[in-house]
Amino acid sequence: MNDAEPIRFDTKIAVLLRADLEVWQRLNVTAFLVSGLGPQVPEVVGEPYEDADGVPYLPMFRQPVLVFEGTKELLKTAHTRALSRALPRSLFTADLFTTGNDRDNRAAVRAVPTADLDLVGLAVYGPKNAVDKVLKGARMHP
Repeated sequence: MNDAEPIRFDTKIAVLLRADLEVWQRLNVTAFLVSGLGPQVPEVVGEPYEDADGVPYLPMFRQPVLVFEGTKELLKTAHTRALSRALPRSLFTADLFTTGNDRDNRAAVRAVPTADLDLVGLAVYGPKNAVDKVLKGARMHP
């Protein structure tokens, strides 16, 4: 491949947020959701960065993260689709806005059956066509 050619990916990283979230919640939820991908799906992480002075920086995702929004019902549908396709996924429920630490976050999710989760955010990773099917009906975040 020529170094000047754009890099194309056959996979997609996508975040789906509930449309009624406050701006601070959207940013917080997005950050939490994507933080789970790197450790579980290491191929999404690129090489470390370094500036012209040799100062090192942490690696980041090797591809864009696309952010979408939708209704509470669409989040539930997308979650069901992601589960049925066994795509790597992370979730954020409304209960997590009231907890203050990782242990309580995990306990809050564990306390609710899958069908009753009050989803406010979902991140998925996988082949483009599978992720597109999971997100069917969502719109790009403004």
